[in-house]
Amino acid sequence: MAGALFVVGTPIGNLADISARALDALRSASFIVCEDTRHSRVLLAHYGISKETVSLPAFAERERSGRILDRLSAGEDCALITDAGSPGISDPGEVLVASAVQRGIRVSPIPGPSAAVAALTVSGLPAARFHFLGFLPRKRADRAKLLAEVEPLRATLVMFESPHRLADSLEELSAALGQRRACVARELTKVHEELSRGTLAQLAAQYRGQEVLGEIAIVVEGRAEAACWSEAEVRSAIAERISRGEPLKELSRDLAARSGWTARALYRLALSLRSA
Repeated sequence: MAGALFVVGTPIGNLADISARALDALRSASFIVCEDTRHSRVLLAHYGISKETVSLPAFAERERSGRILDRLSAGEDCALITDAGSPGISDPGEVLVASAVQRGIRVSPIPGPSAAVAALTVSGLPAARFHFLGFLPRKRADRAKLLAEVEPLRATLVMFESPHRLADSLEELSAALGQRRACVARELTKVHEELSRGTLAQLAAQYRGQEVLGEIAIVVEGRAEAACWSEAEVRSAIAERISRGEPLKELSRDLAARSGWTARALYRLALSLRSA
């Protein structure tokens, strides 16, 4: 009889945030699959768990999954964990789980902490519906395409970002989505936990030029239900501002806060009007 694959959520920072059931699974499994065995040894040692560990980094997940599946098929039980949070959520695990399902191997979840959900619950923004974006794409064109896709959504948006790209990403979010409320959640559950709230533009200014460290989640409110200004209203407002000699970027940011249009769309329209 084949073994079982237990998908185990682990702490995102504070080692106390692990369930009794998760610890039981780690202790009873034949072996533990980790994103990085060196990182996972800290958690396992903290709870006195001595067990064979097998690494499954994202870059080699497909290649290494085969050997793990063979052991599961032979009857061994396996606990799958990542460096932090839930496997498969912007971490390795998706390929292994899908392959196990295809082979008819039992896959059982042992839920635990999730940085995305934790950030959402303390953001102060609506949590009934949310859309998870994972990490924003590295290429600017890909990011622009993704943000254009989610801009019309009413659901709250949740995403991850690296520290060194935080300010730039907040500025891009502001340009693409308008002056929405947002929350930057940094180092959740850790000693230096930080929650910053404001509009996207305010947060971009706050983090500009600041050295930022740690794991980061960004939560952004969905598109408001209030109707946007009509194109005629926007054209009239832009024309008036241009006649007063206001810089296009400045007027675009200001009108975005009141019109429901994005700063990027306003800037493009302002360019065409000035040329005309």
